[in-house]
Amino acid sequence: MSKDLARKDAFASRKMAHAGDDGAATQALAAALEPFKGKVLAGYWPIRTEPDPRPAMLAHGGPFCLPVVMGQGQPLVFHRWSPETEMIEGAYGAHIPAEAEEMVPEVLIVPLLAFDARGYRLGYGGGFYDRTLEGLRARGPVTAIGFTYAAQEVPEVPTEPTDQSLDMIVTEAGLRRF
Repeated sequence: MSKDLARKDAFASRKMAHAGDDGAATQALAAALEPFKGKVLAGYWPIRTEPDPRPAMLAHGGPFCLPVVMGQGQPLVFHRWSPETEMIEGAYGAHIPAEAEEMVPEVLIVPLLAFDARGYRLGYGGGFYDRTLEGLRARGPVTAIGFTYAAQEVPEVPTEPTDQSLDMIVTEAGLRRF
């Protein structure tokens, strides 16, 4: 299956799962983040039907940062965030901190459209997280946690040599390690 067709199917599946979201995924994420207290945590500002990681992030206690798209073909950078941070609209409709105080995350909560039992994810197609994880992992340890709904699991995500796998996936069904 092509990535484009897989994305179309995954969007439809996630929309249905999002409509039935009762907060269990957020609770599972908060529990999964407990061992990482004190580490710099990158989350994301949810768009479309992505589950919202912010309540679990706040339970973590920080420090926090959010991803910022710098341009096509470039890795993400991360800017400091707190609930009081002034936000502006960034690329692709995601909100980003108005002030650019760059941070290097040790733990990333990664949005996705689909995942498989190998720990691979299907994103939106820009390759931003793959480039970012490759660069961060070259510098030192980093933990990538996919956050989505159990309905997003597929038998196999189509992959390319540049795709980076996740370390964990958190859904309303709990935590899985890869």
